Amino acid sequence: MSYEARDLNLTDPTKGYLNFVLYTEARLGVASSSLNAEVSIEANQTQTPHFQEWLSRLVPCEPNAMHCTLVAPMDIPTLFSPCATEDKDNPSAVESGCVCRKTFYDPEFGLPVVGKHFKHAGTGGTNQWSYQTYAPLELRPDDTFSRFHTGRGLFWARTDKGDLSILPQRNALGYAIGYNGGGPHALAAYLTQVVTTDGQHTTAGTPYEDAHPAIVAWTQSKAADRGTNELSLSDLKAMVQS
Repeated sequence: MSYEARDLNLTDPTKGYLNFVLYTEARLGVASSSLNAEVSIEANQTQTPHFQEWLSRLVPCEPNAMHCTLVAPMDIPTLFSPCATEDKDNPSAVESGCVCRKTFYDPEFGLPVVGKHFKHAGTGGTNQWSYQTYAPLELRPDDTFSRFHTGRGLFWARTDKGDLSILPQRNALGYAIGYNGGGPHALAAYLTQVVTTDGQHTTAGTPYEDAHPAIVAWTQSKAADRGTNELSLSDLKAMVQS
């Protein structure tokens, strides 16, 4: 299925999930995104300031069908059970502690988020959360890309208004840094697009061949894989002009 920004607006929170495109196979019990990339955020990635900023704006909500697409079919009941800290007799309470899930939505993009709790019983045991969500396919219609952030394998965009977003991404075109492969090339192609359009064209899915060699060299470098990196639109422009 081809996608152009003019065809669908998948980032308007006032329209909820109306234009969210799903891929389903009822016979196999499969329901997932056809266009938006799923983003898995492990517990060790939740300590970055950008993740914490994003997490702080999420709004708790009741589970709905979109949240169900972010978990395995057998785990759907855990979306509806309280945490073991609230009810020790609920299905999420297990011998080792708790395996509940909490549901949220991102008010800026209207996208679903599922948090997974993993807690060992007893004092001093593991007590952590990981998260599943979808990346937007583009920033909001009146947003301009201003700054790129990366850290611990997560990729973010900052708009000219200062708002933070998971970097727009297409399904099956994942981003990565620090090696010679498809992930760094996909990221370089996207960053090239926002540079050449002065931050105006933020739709995901830029073809690999559109990536500028200087940006590819950066995304493939070990320097890009070290710590937390931030590049402004001006920094990216300087890369392609040098």
